[in-house]
Amino acid sequence: MLFQEVIGQNAIKEQLIQSVIENRVSHAQLFLGPEGSGSFALALAYAQYISCTERTATDSCGNCSSCRKYNKLIHPDLHFSYPFFRGGEKEDSMADLGEWRELVLGNPYFDLDEWRLRLDAQNKQPNINKAECLNILHRLSLKAFESEYKTMIIWLPEYLKNEGNRLLKTLEEPASKTLIILVAQNQDQILNTIISRTQLVKIPALKNEDIVRYLIDNKDISETQASRIAYLSDGNMQAALNLLKEDDHDDFRNFSNWMRLTFADKGAQIIDFVDQLSKLGRENQKNMLRYGVQMIRECIMLMSGAESLVHLPSIELDFVKNFSKQLDLAKCEALVNELEKAHYHIERNANPKILFLDVSLQFVKILKFNTLPAGTQYILN
Repeated sequence: MLFQEVIGQNAIKEQLIQSVIENRVSHAQLFLGPEGSGSFALALAYAQYISCTERTATDSCGNCSSCRKYNKLIHPDLHFSYPFFRGGEKEDSMADLGEWRELVLGNPYFDLDEWRLRLDAQNKQPNINKAECLNILHRLSLKAFESEYKTMIIWLPEYLKNEGNRLLKTLEEPASKTLIILVAQNQDQILNTIISRTQLVKIPALKNEDIVRYLIDNKDISETQASRIAYLSDGNMQAALNLLKEDDHDDFRNFSNWMRLTFADKGAQIIDFVDQLSKLGRENQKNMLRYGVQMIRECIMLMSGAESLVHLPSIELDFVKNFSKQLDLAKCEALVNELEKAHYHIERNANPKILFLDVSLQFVKILKFNTLPAGTQYILN
């Protein structure tokens, strides 16, 4: 993968390229970034750049023997480790290597849910077990076959658990010209002994404008549609791609109508509207709830005097301006709590008609009767 194919993250790209040019490649690095930020894509482009025999000051050449093999993920000095869903003590990730290559080549911004779906793992738990750790150590003990460096990319080291202690000596003192890149999302779930032995590379969420530009250039959609998807994805490219697949609904219309009906306490119309929401389908319902949380966030920003940070299409901006006049911080917190609880229960297959009716009644209490749930309190200055 070329750096130019990685969406956004220009500052990180420059940092990584400069480390190679100045011969400051640390043997063990932790690429830490939120889901969908492109941390895995960056790790892959970085490894390719190091191995490229004709690299330039800005990117890999894409044409040398090394780059051609990287483009198919078949370079003999490029190794991967990742969570898998088989439970045997002697199982390792190699049995899923073909599926892994297809997934990465198709979408380097994939997440664990997409990996689980590809393997048809259903509710099985991901794992990086003892056998996989021993397999990692074995592959790292091999001599480089073609390139100056042999590279191991470990995706989601959060799943190493205590087995990760087997890798500590190798992380601290690997063989010469060995590069180990751990691509993680949650630092708190990684063993401290692993973190202390790696150089941390923090990768931020993608900027909305980078997602918008990518969607317009590559997915043939309008700027308005791309802006809405980027707004909902909150810097997560995989979330943006998921939203693109399901973008046949109108979150703004549904959410704004919901707020108007509950604010006016129109009981019969609320029941009819709940019937409509219950027929949207689970993923569309979850998207609408996430959209609602984002809209409340924009209301809070307006109420806090940060209007310059609110970037919405005119129709949505007008709604937010009017709606925020009916809110205070305590109401915003209560609304967000109800939306997040509803999202949680929809994910767990709650009956949508019962759920949305209950949430609607809670909204009536909050918006119409100014009654907040217990625990929703603010001490105002």
